[in-house]
Amino acid sequence: MPKSAATKNITATVVRSLLQHTHQVSLVSINSTFSLKAEVSELDISTGRLTLETQTSDREINSYINNGLVSIDIESVKSPLQSDKETFSISNVHAKITKLDLSLYKIDCQLPESIFVKEKRGTIRIPFVLGMNARANIEIYPNELIISGKIRNLSVGGCMVDIPLSDTNAIVVGKELSGLTLEFPNGESFHAEGKIKHIRPLGYFGYAALGIQFTNLSMTQLEQLFRFTNEAEREAAYQTGMSDAMASHSSLFIPGAKEKNILLKESNDRKRKAQRTAMERGVIEIAHQLQAGLMYLKTQNVFPLEIFYKCVDAIRYSIEENRKSFLFALSLLREEVEWVRHSIQVASYVTDMLISRDPYSPYIRETILGTLLHSLGKPLLVGPKITTLKSNMTPAQKEILKGHREALIKKLETTEWKPSEICLTIIKKSDKNNNNERETDIEEKLFDFIEILLVVKEINKLMHARNGTPPLSPISAYRKVHDEEKILNNSILVEYIQIYGLYPIGSLAKYSGGYLAWIKDTDRKGIPINVNVVKNLKFPEATFNSDLNEKDLSQIGKLEEIVSASDFGIKAPRF
Repeated sequence: MPKSAATKNITATVVRSLLQHTHQVSLVSINSTFSLKAEVSELDISTGRLTLETQTSDREINSYINNGLVSIDIESVKSPLQSDKETFSISNVHAKITKLDLSLYKIDCQLPESIFVKEKRGTIRIPFVLGMNARANIEIYPNELIISGKIRNLSVGGCMVDIPLSDTNAIVVGKELSGLTLEFPNGESFHAEGKIKHIRPLGYFGYAALGIQFTNLSMTQLEQLFRFTNEAEREAAYQTGMSDAMASHSSLFIPGAKEKNILLKESNDRKRKAQRTAMERGVIEIAHQLQAGLMYLKTQNVFPLEIFYKCVDAIRYSIEENRKSFLFALSLLREEVEWVRHSIQVASYVTDMLISRDPYSPYIRETILGTLLHSLGKPLLVGPKITTLKSNMTPAQKEILKGHREALIKKLETTEWKPSEICLTIIKKSDKNNNNERETDIEEKLFDFIEILLVVKEINKLMHARNGTPPLSPISAYRKVHDEEKILNNSILVEYIQIYGLYPIGSLAKYSGGYLAWIKDTDRKGIPINVNVVKNLKFPEATFNSDLNEKDLSQIGKLEEIVSASDFGIKAPRF
């Protein structure tokens, strides 16, 4: 039967649909470097009245209000059995704010009747809602770097695409795109040139919203675009019940064989992600925040202090709350881009060692910040000469990358934020070849901190694949660090081994019974006492997810060695 919208506010019905699943509502603003979480307390689908509540300060709440208007992002994550995440952005909603308590605010919003937005040029922007799905492939550097994302709205003038935050390194606002391909579920596609108009974080699930304008369109391309936007409008009208005349889907949005295979893979990925623990989700959130901070620094010349300190405090809090669980959760970062994984893991192990020495040291917080930022200059160098940090680099590119600390310091000088003397010293001295002399009083005071950082950083580098160099086992990495005694402090190495052992938590162990298992806990001697079994090499096609404790470990044999997950095609634990 045709849907009817006679007495309903269409925007409110879309919002209600999103709120039925796990969701996050956020206030967004060009005046703020982070989204503000909000909770829905009331929604009237007949009048379109939406009431939100949020915890914040007077100063912060005012940055989200522009002439009585607010902008809202709603992200809805469906169950693992369903195919996709829904995202709905509503701009310039009329709102009234009431202060309920010291830091609690009520925001009464009047949602627009229509989900369609009329643009300045007279065209209509169609949001992709309630299961509408299409993909975009964005050629950042032709034949070298193509970024994939999901289309979230479309008009004749351009589109908004959401992309993973990890893919924002190479994004520059104003950049001309030689190629942009939109792919619709039924297999049809549209190709054009484009230009990046804006970029911002999108909600709290690790994505960014990328605004793209179509450029240099021919008459044929314009005709195609008009047809695609008309079909998108028809599908949106059908999905929301805007018109009784729309009795079926647009053929453009009926999945073909290729799209069905992609949706199946996405569903399987979502099932794996749903198995994450709260600590593991926390680690991934730190990774997302770090990448969001980079995006603001690179695209807006703004240093988002709140974001980076939030990462710093989350690392320390997690260690103090459940140290071993946090060390295991860090293994998830194997699936993140290299600079993110390295920065967070090194900062976490440095924090752990510093807290074990003196949890009350006044230098710890700024040291963690400097350690977390020490690799941030690498993605800042991504551009025409280094198009991506993912691939193996040429000698010339490696030489350019050596200047990443200087690139970061130079970039920071263009912002209003000035790093503390401690933070800046940690960044400058994070190179093992640049720690020979103590030139200032702060370098003298931080000397032990810096030596810990250098040892942790070197071990982490050796135990992970980099630029075509395979990873070393922990014991091989320790030996190599020991051999560099003229540069690195061997007493720090001994301390590191005493804390983390030969079989560190988060490593992949091979047992004599042919089983591979992630190490989740060790005893005082560093011997694994709790593991997560993920594979039996006698049955390579089968996968496992079984936790074994000390008394059951004999079932899988004796521990033989620490191995590389990539050698066996294994992703991070429970990813």
